[in-house]
Amino acid sequence: MSRPLIGITAGLRRIRASTGEHEPAHTLWPTYTGMVREAGGIPVLVTPGLPDEAPEVLDRLDGLLLSGGGDIDPGLYDGIVRPRVYGIDRTRDLFEIAMAQAARTRRFPTLCICRGMQVMNVALGGTLIEDLLDDDPARLQHWVDGKHAAQDSQHEVIVEPGSTTAKALGADTLVVNSIHHQAVRTLGESLAVSAVAPDGVIEAVEPTDRDWPMWAVQWHPEQLGTSHDPSIRLFKALIDAAR
Repeated sequence: MSRPLIGITAGLRRIRASTGEHEPAHTLWPTYTGMVREAGGIPVLVTPGLPDEAPEVLDRLDGLLLSGGGDIDPGLYDGIVRPRVYGIDRTRDLFEIAMAQAARTRRFPTLCICRGMQVMNVALGGTLIEDLLDDDPARLQHWVDGKHAAQDSQHEVIVEPGSTTAKALGADTLVVNSIHHQAVRTLGESLAVSAVAPDGVIEAVEPTDRDWPMWAVQWHPEQLGTSHDPSIRLFKALIDAAR
């Protein structure tokens, strides 16, 4: 059986070129592509384009992974630009929102990670908390800095028993890394909360339509790696659906 082709959205950032200048480049952490390969898929990068290109891109893929990155433009969900909002790329926002909407229409196999979960929520009409600490200083610290923050486990996540998220992860509770300062505020259409942090922050959502194989998590399973069983199981769920 041929391996499914999984499109992974990439961002745009400036990197140092041979000229010594910082030039724009499409980028993606290799942990995403590595986990897709380990789970049995073939990863390809999907760079931001025009929104009307989204259906044609999906025509050529078997599955979609909406990756992490900078913040979504708050203007796209009637939000406010807070001081810690960063990395806005409206071209990427509009393209990925179109990809998410096309994926929903087609019930296309999709995995959404961190920013990707927020993109899906906004694409379906939901809103975001622009900055968790500005919104409520008593919350847990969800943005953890440091050299090994992406690989470390920072807080527990409580998963809804019987949810498709719980079935994919093979767990009702787990401890995850946490590298986000935004989160879902109001749910998008046809989405249900499937996991929360101890402070109530939404950590995973899934479709109410169980015919749509879509999983969305706020943490970074691609960084926790293949030795973290729930993480590799989540990627395998995407690959199995894409077959």
